[in-house]
Amino acid sequence: MTPIQPVRVGIMGAGAVGSRVARQLAGTPGVSVVLAAQDRGTSYQVASGIGSAVTVVDAMHEELGLDAVVLATPVPHVSLAERFLMAGTSVVSISDDRDDVWRLWGLDDLAVERGVTLVIGAGFAPGLSCLLARHAAETFTYVDEIHIAKHGTGGPACARQHHRALRSTASIWRDGDWRSRAGGSGRELSWFPDPVGAHDCYNAELPDPFLLLRAFPDVARISARLSATRRDRLTARLPMLRKPHVEGALGAVRVEVRGVRNGERQAEVLGAIDRPAVAAAAVAAVAVLRLAIPKEQPGAVVLSSDRIDTHGFLVDLAARGIRAARFTGRV
Repeated sequence: MTPIQPVRVGIMGAGAVGSRVARQLAGTPGVSVVLAAQDRGTSYQVASGIGSAVTVVDAMHEELGLDAVVLATPVPHVSLAERFLMAGTSVVSISDDRDDVWRLWGLDDLAVERGVTLVIGAGFAPGLSCLLARHAAETFTYVDEIHIAKHGTGGPACARQHHRALRSTASIWRDGDWRSRAGGSGRELSWFPDPVGAHDCYNAELPDPFLLLRAFPDVARISARLSATRRDRLTARLPMLRKPHVEGALGAVRVEVRGVRNGERQAEVLGAIDRPAVAAAAVAAVAVLRLAIPKEQPGAVVLSSDRIDTHGFLVDLAARGIRAARFTGRV
């Protein structure tokens, strides 16, 4: 999707996700990128590999005349988002921290008042997972269960969040109420698209159920799990014993939607595989172009919303190399 007129997009963070968002947007005609990161040297390194469409600044501020800002820094994002919304700038957040996402939603009234858009959870999961849930739900008469599973991590910040989520209390939605589950409990074998295959997944402190409930208030059950090894679970309550990799390996999301279709109770399972940072960057870039810059939906928006053109969003993602698969149950 190409902007109708030239726009300027700020990107805060030049890590595994932020650098790729910059590349994705800088390659879009009519888009110029302003990049800021804690390490100025990293910003220049990223910019030099992309070209003249990227400008490096020491700090992102309101006087830069930005149409939208992507928050790809470590969480929390709420204070940054509030500052830019106050200035009349749309914001796209890739936060995957449950408490941070909860507080971001509290900025809905401010975004509406300023006539701008706040996109919450525009990454791999939440993000792509939410889009797939809405896409699957559109084939049902009504939906009563949504279950998410995620495998893999993006950059170091994502790996640290994965570590925290496994040791923290998970929240699942069941029959009109939130239920608490210990992080690392509730083992369930989940099948992801090949070549990722099957992995044990566990309850964790994830924001996906909260975001999905916003879009599906009548659904009876919503859950989200993370894949983890025995070592992951044993060390989750300790500080990380070694520095995370610069970027994780191949990751995957699995989305299972259950409900009534054609008069029968059925289930639909969708999945996607890619490096999480690559997929998250593509989702964030499309969210900027489809939601943040047009500002057609002032307020807080989640990617599972029925107000979004889900099909068009997925088509744009496919053009950027991110494609979903359907589990058919046949060999």
